[in-house]
Amino acid sequence: QVHLVESGGGLVQPGGSLRLSCQASGLTFRVHAMGWFRQAPGKEREFVAAINWSDDNTNYADSAKGRFTISRDNTKNTVYLQMNSLKPEDTATYYCAADRLGSILRTDPSRYDYWGQGTQVTVSS
Repeated sequence: QVHLVESGGGLVQPGGSLRLSCQASGLTFRVHAMGWFRQAPGKEREFVAAINWSDDNTNYADSAKGRFTISRDNTKNTVYLQMNSLKPEDTATYYCAADRLGSILRTDPSRYDYWGQGTQVTVSS
């Protein structure tokens, strides 16, 4: 059984930083592409960032470029999202997802195979 467990969310002031982690189990992590998505109340789930299986290609939403960094450690079955210069509009539940097509960086959430339960990020003063 596949499990993706996010952690690292919380309350942070505008301009602050958070590092999200997603621990995977029950799948061959190193062959999966991994993505981060977010969903704010009343809005659709949106793409944030993705990384391929071999950790040499990434893709970011325009809103994340220059502020967020996705990375992975295949020895720990973990993907990370470092978020800097956070803004109130970054407030959302953040989800990690796994895609069996490990070489493709997809932005459509419906193309991902496995999902975590999410971690809340609130950016507020």
